[in-house]
Amino acid sequence: MLRGLFNWKTLLSLLAIGIVIGTIFYSQFLAKKIALRERQLVEQWAEASQFLIRAPMDAELLVATRILTENDFVPIIETNEKDSVINYVNLDSAQVASSPTFLAKQVEKFRQLHPPVSWSDPTDASKVNRYYYGESALLNQVRYFPIVQLCIVALFILLTIVSLHSSYRSSQNQIWAGMAKETAHQLGTPVSSLQGWVEMLRETPGAEKVVAELEKDVDRLQLITDRFGKIGSTPKLERTELVAQIGSMVDYMKKRAGGKIVFSVTNTTQVPVYAFISPPLFDWVMENLLKNALDAMNGGGAISVVINETEKEVIIDVTDTGKGIPKPQWSTIFTPGFTTKKRGWGLGLSLSRRIIVEYHRGTFFVKHSELGKGTTFTILLKK
Repeated sequence: MLRGLFNWKTLLSLLAIGIVIGTIFYSQFLAKKIALRERQLVEQWAEASQFLIRAPMDAELLVATRILTENDFVPIIETNEKDSVINYVNLDSAQVASSPTFLAKQVEKFRQLHPPVSWSDPTDASKVNRYYYGESALLNQVRYFPIVQLCIVALFILLTIVSLHSSYRSSQNQIWAGMAKETAHQLGTPVSSLQGWVEMLRETPGAEKVVAELEKDVDRLQLITDRFGKIGSTPKLERTELVAQIGSMVDYMKKRAGGKIVFSVTNTTQVPVYAFISPPLFDWVMENLLKNALDAMNGGGAISVVINETEKEVIIDVTDTGKGIPKPQWSTIFTPGFTTKKRGWGLGLSLSRRIIVEYHRGTFFVKHSELGKGTTFTILLKK
């Protein structure tokens, strides 16, 4: 599915590039043709303008007048040999009237766009009229059309990619949920059987210590089954005191960590901190973080959990003194399957982020990490 998504992205990108390149070449071809035609119109307009000055016959006057009046789209400014403006057409009269320098600025602008059309007086070569002209609205539309089309194509590709990504995420979520439900189902039967055997052992004299330990492990399996069963369905969020909830998980991990690991839980508020969570799923997140911290320290170091709150959210920082995470991996560590360990599927952090973000509407990220010194993960929960 992921490979198909990238193939679609490649095809769409190539299609967009092809459309834009073809459009640019074609629009430039049209723009050149229109520009050539507009220059011919300006030359005809200049010739007709001079023709009227020479007082032609009536038939010729009619033709010249028609040429002058039919140009209602190409802006033209007529100047004399000193470049003083003597006439103009197709410019905003209000702007001309409101600004004494408007025509001079337009002359300079037109000069940069096109060389002027010049007309010399046949009886006096020192008298030269120049006709500066700009670009019509049609020509500007043709020139800017590729940019507009590029924006449209880019928007289309963006919407398509978002749609494909959403479809991929939806399929991925269905796979996650299906696997979790199936795992819970498969665990359910042996766990129930083990619970029955534990009850039978209770009646055996001298097995009290064994029963107590077995019961802890069976309860643990039941908890894991319950966690997997909640994946894919909307969990029930309960108002929970977080300091006690986190402290309980830390105590559980402390018993399994060995004496060289120092654990600490700090509540900076000095008062109970409450948030709406699913206790089994939230414990799963904390367990994953604490296990990763233990793996990163190779048997010795410190793990601290600091709990703070603001008016709007609860902040939980989990810090270890382990080997740290390279900054380029800060985001990729949450990708399913990514792992730096020799054993494991690389699902712990991905699953933890999914639980916090999707089920608790919170935020989960790497706050800080330095190679050889440790890492801090942060969980933000809305109050």
